[in-house]
Amino acid sequence: MSDEGRLVAGRYRLVERIGSGGMGTVWRAEDEVLARQVALKQLHAQPHLSDGEVATLYERTRREARSAARVVHPNVVVVHDVVEDDGRPCIVMEYVPAPTLGDVLRSGRTLPPEEAARIGLGMIAAVRAAHAAGVLHRDIKPGNVLLGDGGRIVLTDFGIALTAGASTLTQTGEMVGSIDFMAPERIRGQRPGPSSDLWSLGAALYQAVEGRPPYRRDTAMETAYAIAVEPLEPMRQAGPLEPLIATLLSKKPEDRPTAEQTERALRATWSAGPSITSPAAAAEPVAHDGTDGGPVAPRTSRTRQAPPVPPSETRGHDRRPGRKRGRRVLVSVVAVLAASALALTLYTVSQDNGTSPDTRTADSATPSNAAPSPVPDGYHLVRDRQLGVAFPVPDDWQRKKSSGNEVTYTDPTGLAGITIGMVDPAGSHPVDHFKDIEANTKANYPTYRRLRMQKTTFRGKPAAVWEFTFQGRARAFRAIDLGYGTAGGREYDIYLSAPDAQWDTYRPVFDAVRDGFTD
Repeated sequence: MSDEGRLVAGRYRLVERIGSGGMGTVWRAEDEVLARQVALKQLHAQPHLSDGEVATLYERTRREARSAARVVHPNVVVVHDVVEDDGRPCIVMEYVPAPTLGDVLRSGRTLPPEEAARIGLGMIAAVRAAHAAGVLHRDIKPGNVLLGDGGRIVLTDFGIALTAGASTLTQTGEMVGSIDFMAPERIRGQRPGPSSDLWSLGAALYQAVEGRPPYRRDTAMETAYAIAVEPLEPMRQAGPLEPLIATLLSKKPEDRPTAEQTERALRATWSAGPSITSPAAAAEPVAHDGTDGGPVAPRTSRTRQAPPVPPSETRGHDRRPGRKRGRRVLVSVVAVLAASALALTLYTVSQDNGTSPDTRTADSATPSNAAPSPVPDGYHLVRDRQLGVAFPVPDDWQRKKSSGNEVTYTDPTGLAGITIGMVDPAGSHPVDHFKDIEANTKANYPTYRRLRMQKTTFRGKPAAVWEFTFQGRARAFRAIDLGYGTAGGREYDIYLSAPDAQWDTYRPVFDAVRDGFTD
């Protein structure tokens, strides 16, 4: 017998069933006291559960109401009441007549990155409000995101929300939530934190642009295993959102951006609009008067901070995260979670997987006592008296910037360049220098992603190699930095950055400069 038309708690008349899942049914109902429409979530009877399990389920539902009621924000569904119906709790909520993001994405449909970013902004606003109230959602997924009129985005269904300090209300070994959107630490049985919700947000954004959850497999067990240990499958349609999504889906919670950083990254993607991925953006004219990349800060400074980079950063070589700039804009990083063919040439090492570079086996940058290579065809030798070094550069690359401890040469497009820097006196090890810079970068850039950082040797001296990628306004960039030197002496750094899409073209320049470098 249908419940349609039945009166609940002497006040709410069930009008139409608008949603149903394994746990309960959501009705559109009429509040006959206030003459308004509401959404009423009614739990299903669970005859297969023990009395204790039923009590846990009901308490979890009551807690949904208490948790959601603590979060007052336009992007969070409003909870009006919690009532009993035949001994079962029901939650009375704001009625939002709208499809869910899950409805829109059904059958593998996708959204443009800019629209996904707009929806993501509403989601992260709700997440920030929830976290500020001490509430973790724990079930962020497309089906719990309502797409309301006027562009309103509403996060709903706090049914397994966790209030900070509260009991988890689960049985031993039980995982609550949707497996496709469950963070790796939860798969491993660890207690979730705010970054767990951010992983779920990243998984929802992945589905929005790629048409499927990031780790979906044939069975829930296979999906759980993939989430916990397998690398992320490369994205093909994420465009400017790829760096953020990849970093949100980091296996380690500490590698994910904060909610505030995520919001900044989404806003930059959304506000930039279609120009981010348009062909015209890739062919924009390049200025060579020093205004395209902003002023150059000493790249080897141990105390360097990492303020944001201006929008013009996509048109100048000097893009290393950590350089001083004047205006705010997103600098994000394309995360690469598995070793790839792009890491060929002389550096045949696996990608960093969280192992400390102090304990990894690293190949030497060149044989320990190798002499500099001859200047290749198409290059000419540059002697820099200030730095006391010599190195080859391509014939059509021009000196762009210099200071007391670094010099930069750029290619004709201004999109790629090589920088030679010096630290005097050098610290304990070049890898420590790079870690210092990276720490500042992580603190200031929401989606910075390391490809590798490891100890090695170069010309018989301690050395380190650091690779990373990042997203500019118009394109993704990749960079590699080799630092070498002895503590107390001089450390020299050889740094190349270039568009990621042309990395195979530009990477040989780094190899030639490195192999022909003399100090």
